[in-house]
Amino acid sequence: MSFRASVLTLFPEMFPGPLGFSLAGRALEQGIWSLAARNIRDWATDRHRTVDDHPAGGGAGMVLKPDVLAAAIDAMPPVGPRLLMSPRGAPLTQRLVRELAAGPGCLIVCGRFEGVDERVIGARGLREVSVGDYVLSGGEPAAMVLLDAVVRLLPGVMGKEASGAEESFEDGLLEHPQYTKPNSWDGIDIPRILLSGDHQAIARWKRERREELTAARRPDLWQALKAGKI
Repeated sequence: MSFRASVLTLFPEMFPGPLGFSLAGRALEQGIWSLAARNIRDWATDRHRTVDDHPAGGGAGMVLKPDVLAAAIDAMPPVGPRLLMSPRGAPLTQRLVRELAAGPGCLIVCGRFEGVDERVIGARGLREVSVGDYVLSGGEPAAMVLLDAVVRLLPGVMGKEASGAEESFEDGLLEHPQYTKPNSWDGIDIPRILLSGDHQAIARWKRERREELTAARRPDLWQALKAGKI
């Protein structure tokens, strides 16, 4: 059974976008996963196809209406968790990516304007997910980031099953430096150990570099790893 991704958005024409290329695109063509992007406006009931209104209590911007959005959610196939891309959500992590990739699919709601009526978030069990500590103009780019991360982990997508084993975040550490031919470039040589053929020594070198990079660049991850939280 292929992984089924459903997306609710005000701009379905944005999909598949980057997801139609490279690994994700080939997997889409091969039927390893499927993508259905639907326009939230299709469930608006007035002649203007209104999907938003002013925030209660005042404030700038507009808020997606709960009745319209709930109707859209209810009409989608019940496959996997329901996600809302939101800057106030829990951070997207490799652990969540693996969790999603192991399931049958997911529904992703792409917010716009000032967000979504809080009532529909609770009533429809939307799990809020953030791709970073910044604000985008809408949830569509964030949804693409999430789906790209998930799809590459689906069976048959990556060329080698082990190709992701030492990547950043898979075990709490950042990835080690990578090199390729030519062996010497711009006066800089590939570390000799990597050309030695000593697989145990190479594995130690990679682990040491991963630990060094993580401690220097992501002290939060390093401390969590040392505390046994990862």
